[in-house]
Amino acid sequence: MSPIYDCRDEAQLLTGMRQARQAIGRGELVVIPTDTVYGVAADAFDHQAVARLLAAKGRGRQSPPPVLVAGLTTLRALVAEVPEPIERLVEAYWPGGLTIVLPAQPSLSWDLGETRGTVAVRMPAHRIALELLEETGPLAVSSANLTGMAAGITAEDAEGMLKDSVAVYLGDGPSTTGIPSTIIDATSLVGGDAPQVRVLRDGAVSREQLRDVLGDLLEPEPRSGPDADEAAPAPDAADTDAAPEATPAPGAPELEAAPAPGTPDPDRS
Repeated sequence: MSPIYDCRDEAQLLTGMRQARQAIGRGELVVIPTDTVYGVAADAFDHQAVARLLAAKGRGRQSPPPVLVAGLTTLRALVAEVPEPIERLVEAYWPGGLTIVLPAQPSLSWDLGETRGTVAVRMPAHRIALELLEETGPLAVSSANLTGMAAGITAEDAEGMLKDSVAVYLGDGPSTTGIPSTIIDATSLVGGDAPQVRVLRDGAVSREQLRDVLGDLLEPEPRSGPDADEAAPAPDAADTDAAPEATPAPGAPELEAAPAPGTPDPDRS
């Protein structure tokens, strides 16, 4: 049985972090607390570890996981370009519940699944997650649950579903909000003819907050009422790590809910 370390205890924190770093280095999976829900993490540059992550959740390559980073410097290394409006968003809402989809840096040697050249990136607002990211580098992270089941809000919840597919569980008590990150598609800001930021899933950062920074670059509010177009299916709230509520951009990550076919796993973490 894989160990659960209560990181609220200093001794267990030190031991758990050491074991987690070593597990990531061996290509194994680790469950970590984040500012949204618990996430299951793997080395983003180890394609076998990413495959283990998807298999542990019961997902396929059509649902690539998002990537958690420790800050803007790492974001710049992972994407082809960080447009100026996105820099302003990062300054305003990172670390926090905002996942950003951009074209991936083409020179990177990684395999997150069927991303179609994009990557979803987020900087979590949680001390344990950030400390681990500082030491391991970028992690592919999806909500710590089996597909179709509620996202884990404690390490024990996650262990009950993922069991020995995960090598180390880091616990920090119940998740404080359980609100998934907002996922935006900013790919059209990089060389697009009609630049516009789309909201793939509403979450912790509201559309009003996004518009405060982006202005008219943010897509118009969706219509509502009897005359509105038929709505896209709501995301599976169970998988808080990634599923956008609107039709995602090509290769968009699988965030915090079960994504539509071809959608990456936006992180609920």
